Amino acid sequence: MKIQLKNQRKSFQALHKIYFWTAIIHNGYPLLEDDNQKEKIIETLDFLSAKKLVTIYAFVIMPNHIHVIWQQHGFYGKEMPLSTFMKKTARHFKYTIVQKGILNQFNVNAANKRHQLWKRDSPACELYSKRILQQKLDHIHANPVSEIGQPADAETHYRYSSACYYQSGSHDFGFLNDIYQRGNEHTFYQ
Repeated sequence: MKIQLKNQRKSFQALHKIYFWTAIIHNGYPLLEDDNQKEKIIETLDFLSAKKLVTIYAFVIMPNHIHVIWQQHGFYGKEMPLSTFMKKTARHFKYTIVQKGILNQFNVNAANKRHQLWKRDSPACELYSKRILQQKLDHIHANPVSEIGQPADAETHYRYSSACYYQSGSHDFGFLNDIYQRGNEHTFYQ
């Protein structure tokens, strides 16, 4: 058991458990400043949700990273939804960065690839208590106003976040689910 935990990746996520997950663009490059790139993230989250592979409770898309609170429910072919998300968005981003002539920003020295769009092994944290859930939800919603070079002056003024959904009931993103309206299929520890 200890060997398994020792070798387990930071990004590991078990099916049906709720996680706070962060995906970071390689080298912190602000690739997601462009709204077209943010829309590709939204499209991919919507795709995974429509296929019933994930339930998405909260998110924010920042210039060089995203945060998501979600559950993964099943495989897309042979891969976890997390892998599908990374692959689908990376394919789109690669096309964009080639067009912009910035592919060299994503060069890596690896045996199996020459370029990397997402940082390897982005961290995931299982949300095992209501207190931790609230802390991560608050972090997601405060991100656009607390970061250096903040993209918004108020949490609800930033389009690419679930803050409006939780604060005013606005439902711009059909894939969002209210974490507080869940059934009894997941019990948080105290």
